[in-house]
Amino acid sequence: MHHIASPVTSPTSSSPAGSSVIDARNVTLTLGRPPASVEVLRGVTLAVAAGETVALLGPSGSGKSSLMAVLSGLERPTGGSVEVTGLDFAALDEDALAVARRGRIGIVLQAFHLLPTMTALENVAVPLELGGARGAWDRAEAELRAVGLGHRLTHYPAQLSGGEQQRVAVARALAPRPSLLFADEPTGNLDTATGAEVMNLIFARGRDAGSTLFVITHDPNLAARCARVVTLGDGRIVSDRSTGSGTA
Repeated sequence: MHHIASPVTSPTSSSPAGSSVIDARNVTLTLGRPPASVEVLRGVTLAVAAGETVALLGPSGSGKSSLMAVLSGLERPTGGSVEVTGLDFAALDEDALAVARRGRIGIVLQAFHLLPTMTALENVAVPLELGGARGAWDRAEAELRAVGLGHRLTHYPAQLSGGEQQRVAVARALAPRPSLLFADEPTGNLDTATGAEVMNLIFARGRDAGSTLFVITHDPNLAARCARVVTLGDGRIVSDRSTGSGTA
């Protein structure tokens, strides 16, 4: 594969320790059109400081993934304000949101979303290179080695186990050193032991990258590994508590 030169400079992803990375106020999200519209988020207000580890807990249908989509810029809120790393996400259109996410936000999903025609190395390096990162291929290789896949660089997703594919996804999300790392049910497609290994990596690599970690889960044991647990119910925050943990 030819390396793609790009003049674009990635935005800085660092935030001062203790500063607000997320400042969401009275966020609402309504999907669909009347009379079949559904109010998914019903006035969510949430502030997250740089370096926090936050779990978003709640049953299916509580609005967890929708809130993540709004906070990560994948979905525009219907109402309220959403400031992420100092940018007003609610005021940006889709193209501007795509640019704003680049280098600032990493996302690991339950489904791995790797490109099947690209090797592990290409899956990590190409997004970096398209984003204008310098030394994209070296950085991608270093990140894959850091998640234990130095011997799988030239393997395609179909040649990797589920756990290995998720490790590639973790490397891809963290290679840009994002301010924010969202992990939405990242172990949902993995067995218990493999899922635990992947979560250990997410916590460790996120800490090394200096990222604020936001884990969306329905698992109270996983949530307890975070310093803070925010619980959603019916599109609203029903509790927000410190666990005294977050050193996982």
